[in-house]
Amino acid sequence: MAESTLTSRGQTTVPAEMRAALHAEPGTRLEWHVMPDSDVIVRAKTLSILNLAGSVKVDKHVDIEDMNP
Repeated sequence: MAESTLTSRGQTTVPAEMRAALHAEPGTRLEWHVMPDSDVIVRAKTLSILNLAGSVKVDKHVDIEDMNP
């Protein structure tokens, strides 16, 4: 188990072993979720929706008129 201390300014350092497990680097955004039982889940946001650009191949072009009922 890793632990850190909260400063008077509300800041903390993410322990090195947690950064390694999350593959977190400087600039990595972290999402914090508080569960109903007060457990906290932290997720590293490593991907952006922009990373998905071009990942789907589209073979068929559809005109706007064909999309409307």
